[in-house]
Amino acid sequence: MLFNRRSSLTWAAAAVLAATLGNTAHAATPLRLIMFEQDGCPWCARWNQEIGPIYPKTTEGEAAPLTRLDIHAALPNGIDLVRKPQFTPTFVLLEDGKEVGRIEGYPGADFFWGLLDRLLSKATPPKA
Repeated sequence: MLFNRRSSLTWAAAAVLAATLGNTAHAATPLRLIMFEQDGCPWCARWNQEIGPIYPKTTEGEAAPLTRLDIHAALPNGIDLVRKPQFTPTFVLLEDGKEVGRIEGYPGADFFWGLLDRLLSKATPPKA
């Protein structure tokens, strides 16, 4: 059962999420949200406190599971970014390993969800 964070997802984002999830909550997804972070980052700590515990329980978290990477670490193979992140936290939505878009910084919970919904609406709905 997914946590119903709110009911105001954009129609496009809702369609992507529904198509990605299919009939099972554990369906393989081509989407992934990468959180670039570093030790001592106060905005990362704030995100961890406000969003971190609920993110995996949301429809967004199911559609785009979170992976955390240190901003100074080498990128794993198979990740194609438009540019290297400069700030922490930076959230990059990947589709099949390629960047769809990003959120630079943490603007607070209300703005974060809206910005993430906008990124998810840019992703290509999987073919049924």
